[in-house]
Amino acid sequence: MTATLQILLSLVAALIVVAVLARRLNIAPSILLVIAGVGLALIPGLPPIVLAPEFVLLVILPPLIYSAGVAMSWREFKFNLRPIILLAFGAVVFTTCAVAAGAHYVLGLPWAVGFVLGAIVAPPDVVAPLAIARRLGLPHRLLVVLEGEGLANDATALILYRFAVAAVATGAFSLPEAAGSFAAIVVCEIAYGIGVGWVSLRLRRWAHDPRVEITLSLITPYVAYWVPEHFGGSGVLATIAAGLYISWNGPLLISSATRLQGIFFWDLIVYLIEGLVFLLTGLQARTLIDRAQDLSAYDILVATLLTTAIIIAARFIWLFPAIYLPRWLSPSLRARDPSPPWQWSFILAFTGVRGVVSLAAALAIPFALENGAPFPYRDPILFVSFGVIIITLVGQGLMLPSVIRWLGVANAGKEERFHERAAEFAARRETAQRALERLEELAVERHLSQELLEISRTRHNNRLKLLPESLDNVRDAVEQAQLRVELIDVERKYLHQLLRDGKISDESRRRIERELDLEEVGINTRSGNGDAPL
Repeated sequence: MTATLQILLSLVAALIVVAVLARRLNIAPSILLVIAGVGLALIPGLPPIVLAPEFVLLVILPPLIYSAGVAMSWREFKFNLRPIILLAFGAVVFTTCAVAAGAHYVLGLPWAVGFVLGAIVAPPDVVAPLAIARRLGLPHRLLVVLEGEGLANDATALILYRFAVAAVATGAFSLPEAAGSFAAIVVCEIAYGIGVGWVSLRLRRWAHDPRVEITLSLITPYVAYWVPEHFGGSGVLATIAAGLYISWNGPLLISSATRLQGIFFWDLIVYLIEGLVFLLTGLQARTLIDRAQDLSAYDILVATLLTTAIIIAARFIWLFPAIYLPRWLSPSLRARDPSPPWQWSFILAFTGVRGVVSLAAALAIPFALENGAPFPYRDPILFVSFGVIIITLVGQGLMLPSVIRWLGVANAGKEERFHERAAEFAARRETAQRALERLEELAVERHLSQELLEISRTRHNNRLKLLPESLDNVRDAVEQAQLRVELIDVERKYLHQLLRDGKISDESRRRIERELDLEEVGINTRSGNGDAPL
């Protein structure tokens, strides 16, 4: 127990060091974490750390998928459903088939084994590309499509993976039966996930306690994921459906206190999970090296390079026709949704890096078949999968910023965000104006005193004064916000002086300090320097 705790604390310390270094070097932390993990794994004398596939698929994956689903806008997800499906389903199936064909005809693997390898390396991981894309200011729609693909492609790959492993184990495969099972899994998981989301929101509304509600939010992804997974599904679609349902229906049912505390809680949980997962992925190099005694390094290298080339090429081959062919064939679609610039399509195609789901699926391959014979080519598949992850994540991940700049797409979303801020300021003013209108109605209905009415009017009028009437006045609003933050800092320091002088209690200091903190967060959010609540 002590050794496990020491290892965990060491990993967290490594995560902090790498995160600071990544910020200094302006590199996506996930890429640097994998490199650091590989480096640590090669240090002689350090104990090997084995990443259990059940831990990844049943413990780590559900909260990551759920949090991404909650953060995703259902309206934007629905609007981009066609490109998301073409990537999350079409591209994954096409890549799986392409890898299986290459493994069979070039490497000489049986078809079923080739499909196992294809399903493992087919789903891209979008954590690192999204971090880079957001930092470089790509258009919002590109980010939505990438995030939507990352939500759903694991489900497609894991279902294909189970079919392929079953085909190797039994030696039989029926395409019509597999297609029917796939369709049934999709429908049942989506319905179940919506049901879980509905129940979760009702329980959280009845709880009226932020601690209970946040605990329920932590349990929700596991309830959504584990039940379908137990009955032969993937669990991913159910978790996505639950997250999207809560994203769309939760704002009016979740209390403000729960939202404020929940944002911090989930941000920290997701940050730690993602960081530790990438670090652990690199650390698997030690385990793989220990298993490499009976394998040919040359054969593994050739298979890894071939598989990497196939998955990169397959994504480009699939994506360009998938984007432009429907618009060429459908004038109505072309008029409703014009073709994006080829640079956008190239970036979508280039962001196909692989991650921990691929590694977990490879590690989860059974050691033996139903008849007791060893699972064919298990270790080579594991090595190739790890090699593909390292090459794509580190190679393509490090090249992505240069590719985006070379294509001239860096800051392409700047004008888009300008108009988004204009709409945001308009919404702020309209909501404040609506509150003032309702105040006048309440003054008549409840016979409010003139003094109370003036206090409420002044509060809302002051809120309106803090908002720029147009983007031309944003600079003044930002300067005003900075001035208010400086004054809040003065209040905070004087507050601590009052505490040291014994004029107020610690409890009073905490209450006042919380109000100042919330006001500062609100100012930073309004001025675009902070994250808005989900």
